[in-house]
Amino acid sequence: MRVVLTTERRPALLPVDEAGAPAGPASWPASLARAVATSDPATRWVWPDAVATYRPLLEAGVRVGRCHDLALTEALLLGYDGRWGQPRSMAAAWARLTGNPVPADPEPAPRDAPPSLFEPDRSGLPAEVDPLEATRLVFADQQRRIAATDDPGKFRLLVAADSAGALVAEEMNVCGLPWRVDIHDRILAELLGHRVPPGVRPAKLAELANRVGEAFGNRSLNPDSPAELLRAFSRAGHSLESTRSAVVKQVHHPAVAPLLEYKELARIHTANGWAWQAEWVRGGRFRPEYVPAAVVSGRWATRGGGGLQIPRRLRRAVVADPGWVLIVADAAQVDPRILAAMSGDTGMLRAARDADIYAALAAEAFDGDRAKAKLGLLGAMYGQTGGAAAAPLAALRQRYPQALELLEQAAQAGETGGLVRSFLGRTCPPGNTMFDDGIAADGGVEEPPSRTSGAAARARGRFTRNFVVQATTSEWAGALIADLRTRLAAISGAELVFYQHDEVIAHAPKEVAEQVVAAMGEAAATATRLLFGATPVRFPIAVDVVECYADAAHGTLLG
Repeated sequence: MRVVLTTERRPALLPVDEAGAPAGPASWPASLARAVATSDPATRWVWPDAVATYRPLLEAGVRVGRCHDLALTEALLLGYDGRWGQPRSMAAAWARLTGNPVPADPEPAPRDAPPSLFEPDRSGLPAEVDPLEATRLVFADQQRRIAATDDPGKFRLLVAADSAGALVAEEMNVCGLPWRVDIHDRILAELLGHRVPPGVRPAKLAELANRVGEAFGNRSLNPDSPAELLRAFSRAGHSLESTRSAVVKQVHHPAVAPLLEYKELARIHTANGWAWQAEWVRGGRFRPEYVPAAVVSGRWATRGGGGLQIPRRLRRAVVADPGWVLIVADAAQVDPRILAAMSGDTGMLRAARDADIYAALAAEAFDGDRAKAKLGLLGAMYGQTGGAAAAPLAALRQRYPQALELLEQAAQAGETGGLVRSFLGRTCPPGNTMFDDGIAADGGVEEPPSRTSGAAARARGRFTRNFVVQATTSEWAGALIADLRTRLAAISGAELVFYQHDEVIAHAPKEVAEQVVAAMGEAAATATRLLFGATPVRFPIAVDVVECYADAAHGTLLG
């Protein structure tokens, strides 16, 4: 049985069947948290979005097992139809369904806003509309549209994985990642010097800035200014296209070494310094705002804090609570394994049985040269088809034609403005937004371009070639964390505290660490089975049990 609920204006519950038709009378509980907590644990809750509904429940100490997130599902369905850039909220979906004016999606609630079960100003529905009935209608319409996709079974799995990701994200937002402020302060002092007021360079940065200026004969030069640096390099006889580190490294000049060090330390000071700590670390926990499926490939993002980009130098500050440990799991070579499973290429399936797929490919097609095999396969997946990758790519095309053909078809469809879908049905929008570090844009157009040409077409071809693999990797990882979340709920004290792309961290008492490790291996196997059935492809994960994140070396291989 499924239950539609709304927290707008007044909490209301309504049983519905699989098609969204009412299956019983509505109720209006005095306490939504108590009603949810005492419901059947197998209930799948249908709600407008997890932020509006699940976060207040979590604050009240209530967790749910399953949900259908209307906003995330609407985004998937709009993309599937090639209708990018349209508002995805429940209210917007209701307006499209009923022919009413479509409201813009609401801005996210302030991060530190007090939890509330009643937010009438954020529903987006007209005052005369019953929000419970609007929620039910949108759910029923989504069920109809899912059934009309090319493969409803796969698409339902995609919807379930994204909705489960919404639960995980909100739970991690509430839980936070263990973070030792004292160790963080010590690291910053080692790297930058003593703490200074905002707007003042720490001692180490000031020293490096002086060295850069002296090397150019200009002590007043500002190393934070790309324009000043470009002029300085030009006067020194070096015409640069940018001041990116990769470009500067190619230059032979005494300013290069201190400038590169300055850039690295300035990035840490800006992105993870004392001001960052004051804003994002509270109560011994780093608390970014995780946003599931925010990037068009299905990858997660954060609304601030750089939660998915913790520098290696700062991982010493991620320390388990006393008597607890961190269980760090990292999927091994997951993208090429996804390609093998998707394509069904006989040769690549054989190579993907190996713990090291690159070594297996090298033994078959590159006379044991692992580096060449890796270069060719990564080039094939990421669109680097020329230069040093050209010869290895030709060898791969000859040995593994089905796998390479899958990538070529995705690239060709992208070049001509066609729709490109992941294994479960996530659809690629136009534009190179796949690797945005923040909240990715939806593309800003309702219909994809029918044709593109020249450099723009080739760029989109590289984008869609990559999308078809990485989006499917996100689906596999989403299924993994959904299953892992359920397994950890049965292990006393265990909690998910971090997830990005192909890495997940759990925090648990030492005495249950082995149970968590086993759960991670079982979750990876379940994700593989859900997506690919009885595939011969191995999806091993490397697991470490450590007290400090920096000590994770990915040693024990499961699967």
